[in-house]
Amino acid sequence: MELQDLSIDPDTIADPNLRRCIVGLLNIVQQLREDNARLRTENGRLRDEVARLKGEQGRPNVPPNRPASPPRDHSSERRRKEPKDRTLKRAAIEVDRTVPCPVDRATLPPDAEFKGTETKVVQDVVLRRDNIAFAREKFYSPSLGKTFYGPLPAGYAGYHFGPGVRSLVLVLYYATGASEPKILELLTHVGVQLSAGEISNLVIHDVQAFHDEKAAVHKAGLESSPWQHIDDTSTRIDGVGHYCHLVGNPLFSIYSTQPAKDRLTVIDVLRGQDGHRFRVNDEAVARAAALGVPGGHLAYFQRLPWDVELDAAAFTAAFEATLSWVGVQARKKLYEAASMAAYHAQTAMPVVRTLLGDDAGQFDALTETRGLCWIHDGRHYAKLTPFLPTFQTELDAFQDRFWDFYRELRAYRAAPSAAEATRLSAAFDVLFDTQPTYAALAARIASTRANKGELLLVLEHPELPLHNNAAELDARARVRKRDVSFGPRTTAGARAWDTMQSLVATAKKLGVNVYEYVADRVRGLGEIPPLAQVIAARAAAMDLGASWRLPTPSG
Repeated sequence: MELQDLSIDPDTIADPNLRRCIVGLLNIVQQLREDNARLRTENGRLRDEVARLKGEQGRPNVPPNRPASPPRDHSSERRRKEPKDRTLKRAAIEVDRTVPCPVDRATLPPDAEFKGTETKVVQDVVLRRDNIAFAREKFYSPSLGKTFYGPLPAGYAGYHFGPGVRSLVLVLYYATGASEPKILELLTHVGVQLSAGEISNLVIHDVQAFHDEKAAVHKAGLESSPWQHIDDTSTRIDGVGHYCHLVGNPLFSIYSTQPAKDRLTVIDVLRGQDGHRFRVNDEAVARAAALGVPGGHLAYFQRLPWDVELDAAAFTAAFEATLSWVGVQARKKLYEAASMAAYHAQTAMPVVRTLLGDDAGQFDALTETRGLCWIHDGRHYAKLTPFLPTFQTELDAFQDRFWDFYRELRAYRAAPSAAEATRLSAAFDVLFDTQPTYAALAARIASTRANKGELLLVLEHPELPLHNNAAELDARARVRKRDVSFGPRTTAGARAWDTMQSLVATAKKLGVNVYEYVADRVRGLGEIPPLAQVIAARAAAMDLGASWRLPTPSG
């Protein structure tokens, strides 16, 4: 009999000392099992690497067709998701033209009677070449030595390709994620003559007109609510590792590719700028003290230029003149404190009051409050791999209770009240005071319990989502783009990626047709209002920050 087939219930052991010994031994067995699995996986990777270094091939990563035994499902998906409405939801189809389909009277029998018409709507699209030869009138003035030409229509002047081609290229590349070679292939098939280099120029340099609108969207988005989603994902510029930062809420999304993802960089992303800014004032001193900087350091820190914003070069010069002897860790904390103080003192961009994301350290202390994602927390439990049946039972039972509580929080967001907030706070304490015999589960429960304030911030602010899925979906769009196109080769390309992915994602959230939006901007028509204006109007109607202005349900 295998050990995992033994059903051992420690609660049935009467002797408390023996019970503690058995529980300890079971956890040792569980830990050894996990360590053995990890070492076997690592050993396999090392064997494959040795084989590759010898010029051979590693083992193919092909899973078996049928596992010896079905794996246990510890996923949170089946627990937290509710049944979806599978009813087909399709908007009314707009008709662009009507084509009559008459019946040949000669084929009808004599007694056939006309009963009107029956409409059948068929959706179709036309994709064809439309090369235009503009016959521009030309006049020459000998007295002025100047030639006058008839003006080209809007969207055609200064370009070798019309707005139709340029709009299609931008939408295919940024909204659908198509690669440059595939876009070139499509356009070539319909008879457009252009090169791979010209496609690259269109997806980078034809974006210049969009950069200002992205900046306006960023500011309007931060003004639209006191809370924001935040996340990041890896990306590359010319093969060098960078990070794409995501900030947004239900009305907008902003992408920002940066070389790092530390706290200083996150502040730059929130401010919508490149290049750190610093300010030494009372807040900076207080924050440095809270970060554990010694008092002797703070005395010298206060000698730096007081209450003025400095760029990175000026701040570093002043810092080195006064605090060059400070160690690496204290220096990092002082820089962070001065950067946070500068962020909160500036008025060019709205200051975010609450960030919602995962528990990454760089997001700490940047805002008044911090919300944590329940889905992220639930994934920690899903990653546990209990080997013994008693531990598997404990994990399954606790996960069921975890997601039941999550659904109660969802119901609270729909109908918040002070009484329900008090009840849920107490229910959290009961749930996460569970003491299982499975040591890894007990440690995970303790970690969740320590984050009670961040996880239950929704009780004070019901507008706050319970998860960070919106930012993760934005990150997934960059991941898909990265998988197809690898990454931009220049900083200009990275800026184009950020701008267009921001505007495409924002347009989708606002219900603005992406193709029509891009075509409107490329043609310079201005018929679609600025996205920042749409955000402001929607924000006024949705009121995403009502609870930040009113007494909280719990207090």
